[in-house]
Amino acid sequence: MAEKGTIRAEQYLAPETLSQLAPFELRAKMIVEGVMNGMHRSPYQGLAVEFAEHRQYVPGDETRHLDWKVFGRTNKLYLKQYQQETNLDVILLVDASGSMRYGSIPTKSGWGGTRSGSERTTWTKFDHATATSAALAHLCLQQRDRIGLATFSNEIKSQVKRSNNRDQWRSIVSVLSQDPVEAPTDLIKVSDQVLSSITNRALFFIISDFMCDPLQIREALARFKHKRHDVVMVQVLDQREIGFDFDESAPFIGLEGEGTVHVDARSVRETYLEILAEHQEKVRDSARRFGFDFEQVDTHQPIGPPLARLFARRSAVSGRSSRG
Repeated sequence: MAEKGTIRAEQYLAPETLSQLAPFELRAKMIVEGVMNGMHRSPYQGLAVEFAEHRQYVPGDETRHLDWKVFGRTNKLYLKQYQQETNLDVILLVDASGSMRYGSIPTKSGWGGTRSGSERTTWTKFDHATATSAALAHLCLQQRDRIGLATFSNEIKSQVKRSNNRDQWRSIVSVLSQDPVEAPTDLIKVSDQVLSSITNRALFFIISDFMCDPLQIREALARFKHKRHDVVMVQVLDQREIGFDFDESAPFIGLEGEGTVHVDARSVRETYLEILAEHQEKVRDSARRFGFDFEQVDTHQPIGPPLARLFARRSAVSGRSSRG
C-alpha cells in the first residue's frame, strides 16, 4: 500500500482511458506561438520538419534551401520554406464549486478520480472532471506541450504554472486531489483572473457542469475570444441530472448554499427537463457563437470515448485548415 500523501497514477489516470486516447493527438485550431519544439504549427518560417511552400530566390538568400529539382525543371531558383513546429500551451480550468460535489454512483475502480472521492465512496462530477484533466495533462506532456491548471469556484482557488517538465503531472494531480468548496461559480471573475496573466495565445479546457447563468458563460467566453484564445468546453453532468429519473418525493439539497426543498420528483420531471434542455441549448449556442468546441460527458460513462470524439473532430478541422 502506498504511504499516506503519496500520489499513485492509478488514482487519477485509468489505463482504459489511455488506451482509448492513444491513437489521437490534441491539435490546435489556431496558430500557436510556442517557445520550444513540439507538434504544432508556428507562424514563423524556418528550417524544420514539414515542407510548406516555395518562394522565388532573391540575392542574399541562403543557398542551402534551394530546391535543385525545381531548378532542373524550370531553370529558375526557388527556396524551400517550412512550417516550423512549436509547442502548444494548454491550460485546464477545472470547476471546484459546490455543485461539482454531486454524484449518484459508487466510485468506479480503475477510472481515476480523487482521493476524497474514494474516501466518500461516491463518484462525483468533480471526480469525473479530475480524471478527465489527468488524462488531458498526460496527453499534452506526451506531446511535449506545456500544460497548466487552475481550479475555481467564485474565484481562482489554486493554480499550477504552465510547464512540460517531468514533475508537472504530479504537480497537477496534487492540486486536483483537493476537495470542491461550497461557493458558487463566477466564470466572469475567473476568466478575468486567468487572462490577466496570459500573454500568448493558448488552448483552454473549461471543465465544468456549467450550471450557472448562460449570460455569464457567454460573457466569459467573449473574453477568451477577444484575446484570440481557443477554448474547449467540457460539460460534466451526472446521469441522474440529465434524465432526472427520480420516482419519489424527497428533499433536494442545494450544494452552493441554496438550502433544501422537498419535491415530488415525478410531478416536476417534465418541467425540469424542459428547463434543462433550454439551458443546454444556450450553453451550446455560446460555444458555437465564438467558434469553440463543446462536449458533454456523463459521469456514469467512461472518460475515453467522448474525449476521443472531441480529438477526432478537432483533428479533422485542423487538417482542413492546413490544406486550405
